[in-house]
Amino acid sequence: MDLILWRHAEAHDAAEGEDDLARALTTRGEKQAARMAAWLERQLPQGLRVLASPARRTEQTAQALGRKFKLRAELLPGGAASDVLELAQWPGPRGAVLVVGHQPQLGLVAAQLLGMGASECPIRKGAVWWLRQRQRQGQSQTVLLAVMSPDYL
Repeated sequence: MDLILWRHAEAHDAAEGEDDLARALTTRGEKQAARMAAWLERQLPQGLRVLASPARRTEQTAQALGRKFKLRAELLPGGAASDVLELAQWPGPRGAVLVVGHQPQLGLVAAQLLGMGASECPIRKGAVWWLRQRQRQGQSQTVLLAVMSPDYL
């Protein structure tokens, strides 16, 4: 099974009194999302499930991919790593899931799956971490296949 973690692209800071969930992508964030979506589209398998936080900035990031996606409240800021893993059905026997979400939740997922303990991995805005679950010599392993930042595309 593949689990692809995509942090939302750069968003505007919240204005005083503005709901954090209403924050939109900046012009730079829109470009980051478009560049990453183009790279992902060349890599992603058919039959991929795409899940996104209902925050405006994550929805805009997911829309850049041009595929159908489901908004899931479990992916809102403040969610737990276990919420992501449950939604993705990790470790499933096969398939791929793309999760568009927030820090620190995505970083906690990466840290947990890569055996980094309770710490979190910092994931840059707009970046993708691609993880794969596999069996080797009767043991379950998580392999980091790729880390890509929109700054390098």
